[in-house]
Amino acid sequence: MRLTAVIAKSNILRYFGMTFGCLIAACSINLFVVPSRLLTGGVTGIAMIVYYLAELPIGIQTFVYNIPLLIASYKLLGKEYTIDVIIGTVIFSACIDAMKFLNAYAPVNDLMLASIYGGIFNGIGYGIVFRMNGSTGGFDILGAIVKKFYSMNMGSTIFAFNCCIVSIAGFLFGIQPALFTLICMYVTSQVTDKVIVGLNERKAVLIVSEKAADIAEAIMYEVRRGVTFFHGQGAYSGNERQVIMVALSLTEIAKLKLIIDTLDKNAFFIMMSANEVMGRGFTLPRQTKEFK
Repeated sequence: MRLTAVIAKSNILRYFGMTFGCLIAACSINLFVVPSRLLTGGVTGIAMIVYYLAELPIGIQTFVYNIPLLIASYKLLGKEYTIDVIIGTVIFSACIDAMKFLNAYAPVNDLMLASIYGGIFNGIGYGIVFRMNGSTGGFDILGAIVKKFYSMNMGSTIFAFNCCIVSIAGFLFGIQPALFTLICMYVTSQVTDKVIVGLNERKAVLIVSEKAADIAEAIMYEVRRGVTFFHGQGAYSGNERQVIMVALSLTEIAKLKLIIDTLDKNAFFIMMSANEVMGRGFTLPRQTKEFK
């Protein structure tokens, strides 16, 4: 019973997060994208083209156009995946039409600003949905199907379909809106990736030094970060030595460099980007007793 309750609570939080993400994306579409007659990617982009030509509601269109894709998803990708996509599609479609009144409150008249800020807030909304392991349907389904049966990259497949939409928009509305739409799509993809992998970017550092113990102690006491030792051996010299691994925030890098330069100027270290670091000191409180 306890496990069932935990799972139910987790699903409630997940669907709340998906709704919040859909709401942000819907507000962005109605505040920035639609008033500037730009497009988003996917099925929603097709719905926008029809809206500009015939003024049919974008949300209802988005749901209707997703029906054949949802049927294909059920047959090819399974029931569990399809149920989640249906929920995301319904929420997203409803949010778009519910927020239509925001068209009258467009904050910018400049196409460049609209494409940039529309892309930013779209990316935040979609990123939250994907981070909740959700989906808004559309070309995500096509990408998943192509990836499953043809082993093609999902991102490349979706990008190819979106290019077709932009080409149609360029033919119908002119090259300028199509070019700004590309900017909006690019910004959306970049922000979405940032939200999915996490905004708390860190650095992972590997340090090879003959004074590994001294450097590790200085890191623990001066930077107050935990370190891990790995066993290493030089391929050319055959000498065995310890390799230090440590995760740091961006503001702690300068202090680490100073420690290494002070204790061992001949130390070799590699600094790598770590998009998301979880655990004590980052997502959990530090244990300060170790440093007293």
